[in-house]
Parts: sequence; C-alpha cells; structure tokens
Amino acid sequence: MATQPRIYSIKELNRYIRMKLESDSVVSDVWLRGEISNFTHHSSGHMYFTLKDSDSRLKCIMFATHNQRLPFIPREGTKVLARGNISVYERDGNYQFYVNTMQPDGIGSLYLAYEQLKAKLEAEGLFSEARKRVIPKFPKAVGVITSPTGAAVRDIIITLERRYPSIPIYIFPVLVQGKQAAPSIVKAIQAMNRFGEADVLIVGRGGGSLEELWAFNEESVARAIASSSIPVISAVGHETDFTIADFVSDLRAPTPTAAAELAVPHIADLLLHVERQRKRLDQSLQLLIKERRERLLRARRSPFFLQPRRYLLEQAQRLDLLKERLQERTLRNAERRILRLKRMHSSLIAHHPGEQAAYASKRLSSAAKSLEQAMQKAVKERRLQLVGTIRSLDALSPLKVMSRGYSLVYDEHEKRLLKSVAEVQPGDLIKVKLADGQLDCHVWSMRGDGADGDRE
Repeated sequence: MATQPRIYSIKELNRYIRMKLESDSVVSDVWLRGEISNFTHHSSGHMYFTLKDSDSRLKCIMFATHNQRLPFIPREGTKVLARGNISVYERDGNYQFYVNTMQPDGIGSLYLAYEQLKAKLEAEGLFSEARKRVIPKFPKAVGVITSPTGAAVRDIIITLERRYPSIPIYIFPVLVQGKQAAPSIVKAIQAMNRFGEADVLIVGRGGGSLEELWAFNEESVARAIASSSIPVISAVGHETDFTIADFVSDLRAPTPTAAAELAVPHIADLLLHVERQRKRLDQSLQLLIKERRERLLRARRSPFFLQPRRYLLEQAQRLDLLKERLQERTLRNAERRILRLKRMHSSLIAHHPGEQAAYASKRLSSAAKSLEQAMQKAVKERRLQLVGTIRSLDALSPLKVMSRGYSLVYDEHEKRLLKSVAEVQPGDLIKVKLADGQLDCHVWSMRGDGADGDRE
C-alpha cells in the first residue's frame, strides 16, 4: 500500500526554507558588492532597497538599529559593500538580504560619504568661525596627537624645540590609519582634555591617499575635536589635502611643520621684540628724565622760589581779606536768621489757639453788638412804619367816617351794600348801620337826585 505524501502549508514550507537558509554558514554571514536602486528610507527608520550588479539583483532591508551608525547616507546609484545574512520573509515567500553593516565601495563612494558628512556637520554649525577659539600666543605646553613612528611627529618636535626650546611637549601616540584609527584619536583627544596640562593640541599625520587619511574624516573624530575644551590645530596630510578634521578644528595647518609653527612663537622673534621694547622703554625713560629735569629748572627759576617772602605776604593779605569777608557774611547770615526767627515767632503767636480764641471772642462780641444795633434799628423803623399804617387805616376806617354823620345801608339780609336808590323798591326792608348801632327800616317811598323823580 503506497504511503500518503505529507502535505505542507505554504507557511510551513516558507518557514522550513528560512530555517535552512539561516542555518547555512555561507549565507548566514556574507559580504556583497552591488549598486543601490529603488532606495526607500521609511518613516520607521528602516531602509528598503535593491542591490544589483550587471547580471542580477537582490531585495534588501537594513533596520533602523543598524543604519543609525552608517557614516554616509545611501542614494540611488551608490556602490556599496554590504554585510548581512540571507533569510525568507514568510508572508510573501521572498528571500531577501538583511544588512547589518554597509560602507561605500571605492574612491567615488568614499568621496560621497565625505561630502555628505561635511554638509551635515556644516549644517549643525560645527564649521562656524564664531565657535572657534583663539590659539594662545604663549602656550605653557603643547599636546601632540599623532603616530609615534611617522615623519610628522619628528617634524613637529624639531620645529617646536627650534622655535620655543623651553616648552613642554606631551606626545600621545595613536593609530592614524585603519579601522581602529578613529577610536584611537577620539580617546587621545578626550584623555588630553582630562590631563589638562596642554594649552593647545596638534592633531594630524603625514600625507597619504584618501583611504589612508580617512580616519580624520570620521564623524566621531570631528565631534571629539569640536567638543574639546583645548584649542585644536589640525595638521593632516599635505597642503592640498583637506579633511573633515581641518574644517572643525580651531585652526588648520597645511602641514605638521606648519602646525608647530602656528602653535608657538619663535624665540628669535620674541628676543627681537623684547629688544625693541627695551629700546623703546629706554627712550621713554630718557625723555621722561629730560622733561622732569627741565621742569625742575623752571621751578628753580620761578619767582616763588627766588622771593618766597613776597608771595607769603601776598597770601597773608589775601587771607585777611578772606577773613573779613567771612566775618561779614557770617554776620549777615546771623541777622537774616534772627529776622527769620522773629517772623516765625510772630507767625506762631498769631496761630496760637489761645490768641485765635481771644480774637474770635472779640469778633463775636463785635458781631453781637452790631446785630443788636441792627435789630433795634429795624424794630424802631418797623414800629414807625406800623404807627403810620395805623393812622392811615384809622383815617380810612368807615367807623371814622360814620362818626361824622355818615351811615351804611344794606339789604335785608346784609349781603349787599346799597349804593343807589335804584337797588331798592318800595316795601323793601333795609338795614342802616350808624356809628353807634343799626336801624331796621321799611322803604315807603324813594326820591332820587336824577331825572326819574320820586317813586312810591
């Protein structure tokens, strides 16, 4: 009976192939050379691209944890050397190259990495002249960071001893070529800063190719120079060689010998300067002595020293005049102060509460008398006016008139004063008021003074 074949799922098969590839010693750690195409730098930080050559191509991925340490930024068409392992992406069933490290391939790629790092550091301001420190004119000690066996260190030492023989030189030997060169240089710069004896550092090496000088194009070396608290003079290669270290240093020297010349002054120049200053000082002292001697001669010829008594008498006379002026001014000031004191005393007395109360009392008494006189005068005037009014009323009083034989005639009800015979009729009752009483009368007949005649 035939054995039933085992049926695998797609996932199981892809996993089996992945395990086979990852267990293979050849493809688990392999270097590849190729050209980058279809490059994508994802927002997650991962890089997705394809490595190709003239005959084939391979999908690649480089995770963010690995590409953060890249010394350059990959671009389309960049030729690289990539190290990693081959595995299968189970979901799609595609095998791809997982890159761990990558570096430019060839001089062109090195120059590309150089230009990219240069642009990056320049954008951060590490090349700015504003952040660069001044090299001290008279350093107490010089630190030299270079290879202990190259010609550069000999040139630096010879130049320093020739120009400034007494200065201490601290040499920190480092690797200047190869993979360990950059960490060695960084360690030396940091150690020199901790040591703290040197006032200026010379960092460099002799000439060479771009690959040989590459340690001074590493980002770690550039940042170590920028963060150094001691001013740094770069001396890398020949006059035509420029590295990242040259741009970030506080001062660039075209050669190691030139770096030593820039680090310290020349003893001969200093001696010449001292001699010039000594001559200038000697001339200044001679001129000063001459001026003081002439001043002394003028003073000796002065009339004040030739006839001192006369000047003393003039000063005594002037002193007497000043004394008199002082006495006069003192007396005038005293008189003004006394007069001012008297005025203040009078003012205080005038504003004393007792004096003000007495003055107010006098004013009150005077006002009371004036008020009383005015009231008496007003009462007298009103009384005279009242008497005159009474007399006028008395003269116009009806009773006064009636006492002379006149009377008042009213109607029966005493509501109306009768002034004409036309206001009554025969038979009406009327009342006649006399000065001493009243008459009730009955009209029998009337006689008028007009043309109407009598009525009965």
